[in-house]
Amino acid sequence: MVPNHVAIILDGNGRWAKAKGMPRNYGHTMGAKNVEVISKAAYDLGIRYLTLYAFSTENWNRPKSEVNALMALLESYLKNCLKTAKKNHIRVRVIGDVTRLNEKFQKNIKELEAASENYDGLRLQIAINYGSRDEMLRAMQKMLKEQEKGEFLTEELNEEKFASYLDTAGIPDPDLLIRTSGEQRLSNYLLWQLAYSEFYFTDTPWPDFNEEELKRAVEAYSARDRRYGGIGEGEQSNV
Repeated sequence: MVPNHVAIILDGNGRWAKAKGMPRNYGHTMGAKNVEVISKAAYDLGIRYLTLYAFSTENWNRPKSEVNALMALLESYLKNCLKTAKKNHIRVRVIGDVTRLNEKFQKNIKELEAASENYDGLRLQIAINYGSRDEMLRAMQKMLKEQEKGEFLTEELNEEKFASYLDTAGIPDPDLLIRTSGEQRLSNYLLWQLAYSEFYFTDTPWPDFNEEELKRAVEAYSARDRRYGGIGEGEQSNV
């Protein structure tokens, strides 16, 4: 059984570079190059949605030089992603609060999303300036504004309605979360969406996370007995 949607926390770039006696930015550069490799591998395995945590709201607290380098790298990656998306028919969507990014960066995001919106290959979501708590607060702000205008009634609120205000609206929740480089925490990533996801942690840093590593994660997922509220997949509740 192959997961329909896989989310990955791309961790370990800096430590990977340090272990090789290289600057942290080298690790980020190699990590960015690995995105295309894993995107292709995911699609070949039958994964339809892939969501990658590229830059969190907390990453702004890193040294300014590293933040600037990361922003430049992400801008460059998204610009090159136009060709990659066209070649591999990848539909790209950026999630997160992009309003903090510079105007040129925001323009590049809009162009990439528009250019790839009709591609029928992998659905690739890239989380930039993303934090799950921030996402939920922004969702609440949208709802309250609509309520003030009389466009939304409190009694209409349910899980489906709330999810429609999130950055991931229209995207199925992840079946599997992968975090590389040994850490075992969510780091404010897709907290709402990961409610029933399986977790897979590996010591392999992101730049070394290759097709074989992805296959191992999918195999581990496939071997698990997926249960929802105590009901296994394919079982029916008597309630």
